[in-house]
Amino acid sequence: MNPFATVTTGPAAEGVSTLPVTLRLGPVSLTVTDLDRSVAWYQSALGLRVHRHDVDVAALGDGTEDVLVLHEDSTAQRPRRHSGLYHYALLFPTREELARAALRLAATRTPIQGASDHGTHEALYLADPDGNGIELAADRPRDQWPSPEEEFSGGGPRPLDFDALLASVAGEEPSPQVRPGLRMGHVHLHVADVPRGLAFYRDVIGFDVWALMPSAAFVAAGGYHHHLGFNTWRGEHIGPAPAAGVVGLRHWTIVLATVDEVAAVRERVRAARLASEDVAGGFAVTDPFGMTVRVVVTA
Repeated sequence: MNPFATVTTGPAAEGVSTLPVTLRLGPVSLTVTDLDRSVAWYQSALGLRVHRHDVDVAALGDGTEDVLVLHEDSTAQRPRRHSGLYHYALLFPTREELARAALRLAATRTPIQGASDHGTHEALYLADPDGNGIELAADRPRDQWPSPEEEFSGGGPRPLDFDALLASVAGEEPSPQVRPGLRMGHVHLHVADVPRGLAFYRDVIGFDVWALMPSAAFVAAGGYHHHLGFNTWRGEHIGPAPAAGVVGLRHWTIVLATVDEVAAVRERVRAARLASEDVAGGFAVTDPFGMTVRVVVTA
């Protein structure tokens, strides 16, 4: 029996305005135990450029836009059986750039944990020195995307065709840095239960459902395959993410095009009687599992 009960994209909930097609994700903020070590690893293994590096915080990206902000806590512990980050996905602008990332990983002898072809996108999986999960991805053209039913009908993604991927940059030497265009593609979280995740991220925040299965949901805006995934693979009814003292996610970011779009999401948050706080360009709200998302306007 196919474990994937899929739902195609559609209205988030009756009477609720969904998020705009122009939505994109901003930087993910992480706690690491050794900032200098992490910055050096992200530069070498992933080719990220350092935008700023202070005593206990650093921002990295493609030279134009932050995708990661790293915060040092030398006493932070590894995550245990609680809600938290599963992985974040760095989205390359082209398949060739993903291939160059693969060459860079090989040249630096950086181990990977897996590689998949999801139909919608191709992906490599690995972890940073603190164990934070990372996906490196490149989307296929939208007119080539399978439907959710087609994507999951075989029970999961296909193995990545490394030969075909690397053939797209045949003859090139590994490049030390990413080219412009790298962005945050999606975030995937461990949560305590899927229905509560849908009640917050679909019915309050306003994401549409791309695909739904008993143990995971994939939601997005504008018909994208997913800006957010959340699963119960660490166990159902696990505790909330600790507020501090643990390696992993501090917050992630939704970027909208206008102040009015941010205000519309905040109004839904207020209507749901959830607390929020002001941040630069918008607001922050904590989900039912103790993880914070910021909703901000494009800088």
